[in-house]
Amino acid sequence: MFPPDTPARVERAHRSIVPIYAFLETYQAWKSAGRDDACDFALGNPHSVAPEPFVSALRDAVTPRSADWYAYKINERPPRDLVAASLRDLTGLAFEAEDVFLTNGATGALQIVFNALIGPGDEAIVNHPPWFFYDGMILNAGGLPVRVATTPSTFDLDLAAIERAITAKTRLVIVNSPNNPTGKVYGEATLAGLSEILTRAERKHETTIHLVSDEAYRAVVYDGARFVSPAKFHDRTIVIYTYGKTLLTPGQRIGYAALSPRLDGREALRRMLTSSQILCGWAVASALMQHALPALEHLSPDMADLQARRDRLVAGLRDGGYETRAPEGAFYITPKTPIADDAAFAGDLARLGVYCLPGSVVQMPGHLRISVTANDAMIDRALPRFAAARAAAAG
Repeated sequence: MFPPDTPARVERAHRSIVPIYAFLETYQAWKSAGRDDACDFALGNPHSVAPEPFVSALRDAVTPRSADWYAYKINERPPRDLVAASLRDLTGLAFEAEDVFLTNGATGALQIVFNALIGPGDEAIVNHPPWFFYDGMILNAGGLPVRVATTPSTFDLDLAAIERAITAKTRLVIVNSPNNPTGKVYGEATLAGLSEILTRAERKHETTIHLVSDEAYRAVVYDGARFVSPAKFHDRTIVIYTYGKTLLTPGQRIGYAALSPRLDGREALRRMLTSSQILCGWAVASALMQHALPALEHLSPDMADLQARRDRLVAGLRDGGYETRAPEGAFYITPKTPIADDAAFAGDLARLGVYCLPGSVVQMPGHLRISVTANDAMIDRALPRFAAARAAAAG
């Protein structure tokens, strides 16, 4: 499968994302069947045209104002100032523009951080179930992902298990809130407890452990829930963000990594992250998106609309016999499947024209992941089909 001289880290990284490749091939086959009445809940993609304010912002930014409008860009000062101000408002901390690194989405931000912090044999703690690519990105950086399961009944962080997993080789812990795929929003007590654990572990092992806070969905919270950044509790925090989730435009990418102003030694880390941006293959936000950011920063998702879809799906699934939680944030509902083989059940749904991600792809066997970004017409068509598929599996 691999050339004989393939580096081991590359092979391990590739193997970690094979389940995603396999699903995407299946998904494309489902879509190629060409059903006009298909209901697509598989990925967090938009199913309506982009909002006019987003389109207008890009239309305005595309027009050059100077000869260097589309020259090489790394981290331009105006958008960095804007992000720093936004983070000051969010956290109450004195974020500085120099600590903001503009990237091609959260993926680019994570990769430059992993490459800067992780060396051969280093460990990174990943709470499971995780986002698709954490393990592969850590492996590709030369490190070792250490999986720690969240509490099964609530999907909250298992602080005792995290503390047990930390060793002298631990370089970072990743926290994703609101969580993809579970929709869990971690509360202040949990985050304060995690900070205490990391501080104790640094003293015990005489090492440095960074907290990487993946906040891609922080603008997507339901029922009046309040997102709190771990940066408010832990000094050695690096904030990761992307505007693609907030704007429901994941293919037009801009995001950032931002160092907490309380982080010791961040001057050296600034230089490392800038070099990492270049050496990762120019993991820098495009000139167009950097110019457009001032008009995008204050846009927000229609939470009333998203919550209404979440509520309709959760109620409809429960009426159809499914057991499911109502997520506190993010785009996804994760009902249990009526049979143990979630991939097989996803195939049964696909034959009815309903496309969902099998939970095993995101380390949630026996579940589906259903995106609330589907439009209302899809939900109307899909709910009877969900009920029919469950009835058939039970009968």
